Amino acid sequence: MKFFSPTHGKVNLEELKNIISSFMSQDTKARYEIIVGSDSQKARTNAYDFVSALIIHRVGHGGIYFWKRDVLNKKISLKERIYQEATMSLVTAENFISFFKKNGISKYDIQIHVDIGRNGETRDLITEVVGMVRGSGYDVKIKPDSFGASKVADKYT
Repeated sequence: MKFFSPTHGKVNLEELKNIISSFMSQDTKARYEIIVGSDSQKARTNAYDFVSALIIHRVGHGGIYFWKRDVLNKKISLKERIYQEATMSLVTAENFISFFKKNGISKYDIQIHVDIGRNGETRDLITEVVGMVRGSGYDVKIKPDSFGASKVADKYT
């Protein structure tokens, strides 16, 4: 699995682990938020581009982020896209926890940012998607507070 970073370029999982560990060890007294968000766009007829972002936010002092892309080559509804985005975020969060468990980094709460909000077509999905994410044990944010999905991941779709 490859991730990309505007600072570090293309990184594999071991490099990702080292970069994040180094970043978080630079200021051990800081408060960190781990944020995962996904977004999608129609790439072409019957194909969708999905991007998941992993953000390490040193609260009040910036952060770093990484993203990965998946392409789904089939026609799907908006509801299926939103569920796929949420599922990709959950998988990314679970992979982060298992990969970093040995370093103690997984003690941080992870926020899942979903690209849905009270305005627009996705408003009817809020209860279902928020329930799915919370039921998986994560804090969840929706628009306008879901910048991990609506700003960071969206930048690469």
